[in-house]
Amino acid sequence: MLDWRQIDTVLLDMDGTLLDLHFDNYFWLEHLPKRWAELSGISVSEAKQQLEAEYHELNGKIEWYCLDYWTKRLSLPITELKREVMDKIQMRADTPAFLTALKNSGRKVILVTNAHPDSLSLKIERTTLASYIDTLVSTHEFGVTKEQQELWQQLQQRFGFDPKRTLFVDDSLPILQSAQRFGIGHLLAVANPDSQKPSRAITEFPAIEDYSVLLADIHGSASGSVISE
Repeated sequence: MLDWRQIDTVLLDMDGTLLDLHFDNYFWLEHLPKRWAELSGISVSEAKQQLEAEYHELNGKIEWYCLDYWTKRLSLPITELKREVMDKIQMRADTPAFLTALKNSGRKVILVTNAHPDSLSLKIERTTLASYIDTLVSTHEFGVTKEQQELWQQLQQRFGFDPKRTLFVDDSLPILQSAQRFGIGHLLAVANPDSQKPSRAITEFPAIEDYSVLLADIHGSASGSVISE
């Protein structure tokens, strides 16, 4: 599936890739509409309809991922509301072994998430994710999202990775397409980002449902055996 001898930097998405996307789907599609309905006096179904229309309009833009934007827009303390259901934040079951293998292989491992820094902090607080990863990056630092080429340019400038020798893993096909346009040489999709939903059929990119299928190849291609061209 992947030639690990040609990979020395690994860029990883967070939600749906390393963490179960169920928390985010539940919060934005169920919990937030309910709490907004309580505040605004509209029905939950109407709140869902209005919010989902706004989500669609902002899809891919920095505002969609920005907790400050939604706090102002809805007059609700979004981070505090996330804490109300933070028990749903959890790593994918296959994530620890995958990250351990990457770390032991000597490769540079960087988390690149569109999540707002407050959301990233909450998830780092709730999980052991930070112990496995060299660098944690929120795209809010750059003011643009992974859907935009400007983000990839700035990431490459900051970390100096060779795009052709970099692997990027994400559950979002539009984001993987953006990485592909930039020239990231190795791409991997996650077919089952939400544990409460069925896996998707993905044909555009190599895709996995369980990182365990990658472990033997990662272990067999530690940094000392990485091939340079």
